[in-house]
Amino acid sequence: MRSLISLALVLAGCPLGPAHAADLPYFSVLSDDAGAWPEILSSVGLQRQPAGLARIFVARTGAPASVEWNGRVEKGAILILEGESSLADMFGFRRGKENVRVNSLTDVHRPKLPIVWENGLELPVFELPAGAQVFARERWTGAPMTAGMRRGAGAVLWVAVPPGEKGYERFPYLLETLCDLGMEPPFRSSRLWAFFDSSYRSRVDLDYFAARWRKAGIAALHVAAWHFYEPDAERDGYLAKLIEACHREGILVYAWLELPHVSEKFWDDHPEWREKTAVLQDAQLDWRKLMNLTNRDCFRAVAAGVKQSISRFDWDGVNLAELYFESLEGTGNASRFTPMNGDVRALFQKQSGFDPIEIFGPRKDEASRKAFLDFRSELARRMQEDWIAELEAARQQKPHLDLVLTHVDDRLDTGMREAIGTDAGRVLPLLDTHTFTFLIEDPATVWHLGPQRYQSIAERYGALTPHRDKLAIDINIVDRYQNVYPTKQQTGTELFQLLHHAADNFQRVALYFENSLLPPDLKLLPSASASVTRIEKMGPKTIVDSASGVGLPWKGPAMVDGQLWPAADEDTVWLPAGPHSVEPTNQPRGARLVRLNADLKAARAVNATTIEFSYETTARAIAILDRPPLRTQIDGAEEPLQRAGPNTILLPRGQHVVTITTE
Repeated sequence: MRSLISLALVLAGCPLGPAHAADLPYFSVLSDDAGAWPEILSSVGLQRQPAGLARIFVARTGAPASVEWNGRVEKGAILILEGESSLADMFGFRRGKENVRVNSLTDVHRPKLPIVWENGLELPVFELPAGAQVFARERWTGAPMTAGMRRGAGAVLWVAVPPGEKGYERFPYLLETLCDLGMEPPFRSSRLWAFFDSSYRSRVDLDYFAARWRKAGIAALHVAAWHFYEPDAERDGYLAKLIEACHREGILVYAWLELPHVSEKFWDDHPEWREKTAVLQDAQLDWRKLMNLTNRDCFRAVAAGVKQSISRFDWDGVNLAELYFESLEGTGNASRFTPMNGDVRALFQKQSGFDPIEIFGPRKDEASRKAFLDFRSELARRMQEDWIAELEAARQQKPHLDLVLTHVDDRLDTGMREAIGTDAGRVLPLLDTHTFTFLIEDPATVWHLGPQRYQSIAERYGALTPHRDKLAIDINIVDRYQNVYPTKQQTGTELFQLLHHAADNFQRVALYFENSLLPPDLKLLPSASASVTRIEKMGPKTIVDSASGVGLPWKGPAMVDGQLWPAADEDTVWLPAGPHSVEPTNQPRGARLVRLNADLKAARAVNATTIEFSYETTARAIAILDRPPLRTQIDGAEEPLQRAGPNTILLPRGQHVVTITTE
């Protein structure tokens, strides 16, 4: 009650007009106990501030009515009402006479998605004001659980009960609902990676999807390259069109390899090189059909095929993913344990004096088992180093190629080393001598854990290498096998919290996979993946400080740090990392850089038709302009235009200064 009374006084005498408040993504929880609301709202970039500065307000259960709120909402405030209160009653959300048992919901954003509460509740059925839209209902009775309405320039959102301790246990689509009621996403990032399997997108409009991926903040698509290992006219034509569509939209395309799986045809053609399990059967495990890359003839054949498939297409990079062994049950399941091919067994026996197959038979001692598991982890490291060297050699013909090594986490779940042979402590020193991104994959065993795990993962890996800027995180957006609530797959607030915590702790975030992303989430992905530490007003200037660069919603010409700024599209000003000031200007803007797939360092308008900018990237850069380019200078030297579209050009990897003259 104390904080609510003081709020009424603040609202009555606040010198800040509603237009000023609407300029900044601030929220305030009107209670000493904020619950999970800060976690919910901050997951898409909203920042907590005192009530006198906020535009979005949360009034928790029991909040008293105040006539000040009608005017505040009319002028642009968004008011969130929780449960039963005299304030909710004032807006027409009133407790009825009946109760309902709530265990499951339907939501308008994904009506067929099962939303199940771990702990059901007996709740009153509320009456709603005229004109209110119901967003979520109890599944069987249709009793309203979330509802809202626009009022003047603002809006009111009501939820029947607090959202839960984590913020997503009951109402996964609260943030999408706020967008429906007029909340604009506060920031935009275009740094996400996403995995892509053409099996799920075989007959689609690739131009449509490329534009959709761009709007969702996706900077690179990692495409399942095993489908294109052997030449095939129809498949090759599809992939060429996919790459062209992505490049036109400023999206990089990586060849995603899943060695030791090579391709279906390679498996069929070379039974002599198939990997073996500990029961000496061919290692066809889940969808992967594993080959024995320890065999040098097999290695050379696969290396030649990989180089050929890289040369056939205009890839921007290569991702060596999951280049280790099976299975998640380790030595506990001989039928899935690898590698047990003849080459590995002979190599180990020469080194250690016994055949490793014996650890599944007469040799049960822990020392023997540990000896082979250590050998296996070192073998995985050598295999990864060999393939990194192979792909670095491919850069002789394609110097723009980026390189990624996707490696399942074995630091949070330490059992991964024994299960599949991964050992980050052995692999990370390769960053001292090789240039690649180390992409840490969430193991399935921790998919049920909360978003805070990414800080823990970042700390554990940061302690192993000085190259923290080369660390990235891969989030699996799939149905989880654990008992999880309220949805089997991460969506809505849970997904945004995962992304937000990941982006705060890693330079790059990847999503597995593109096809599993649900449509209601796409609009807010760029905001959730933006990492902004500060935004505030200083007179006419908006000050923004971000860790990796960010897009600030903006209309019209802008000055950034006192200069007319050319890095902007119709709705966004794109800023480099660090603190920057943005303010409106009456100066006419000329040529613009509407998208840059690289880390923007600086930009300036030379004149109405010429812009200059500097960037840094481990892959090549893609720049999209608002008009056709005529000439390009890179680091002061004239260079021929490498077009990827009417207004799109390709630029070299590394750190460069570019001057572009347009029509």
